[in-house]
Amino acid sequence: MHHHGYAWLGEKEAFDKEGVRRPPGKPPTVGSPQEVIDRYRRAVAEFPTSGMPPIQTAHWLMKPASVVRGTWEEPKEAGEWLGLQLAAFAPRFASAQDADATRLLVMVKSAVESLTWGGDVSLGHYIKGTVFHSVALVTCSPNRAEPTLPCPLDR
Repeated sequence: MHHHGYAWLGEKEAFDKEGVRRPPGKPPTVGSPQEVIDRYRRAVAEFPTSGMPPIQTAHWLMKPASVVRGTWEEPKEAGEWLGLQLAAFAPRFASAQDADATRLLVMVKSAVESLTWGGDVSLGHYIKGTVFHSVALVTCSPNRAEPTLPCPLDR
């Protein structure tokens, strides 16, 4: 078992477009409404290659290896990376409460505990202005929520 780190920074408006954040699913049937067909086509084209955070944290494993920001065998190492990510952006968080150092430390500790038993971690913060920062740690080989998903680095 190991853990992959993912990070995304972008416009909140783009993040809110959930269709791009969901895998394609089953193809539409003959007679499906055009909006369903269009959503499926867009998901097929965009989901697998986009660095946009997926709705389900485990679905990061469906993304290309190029979006993996780091890989760690030990939860503590992954937690250290998470702490660095949060510390780097905390001065820009829209909420002073979200940037509180003690709160961030507790979040990192909780993340390490989750990774220890095979859980995933997904955090997001509004950045001053219209930007959103997303960071995730995903347990791999196997993932508890999606055990059949292969490691993106093995592809």
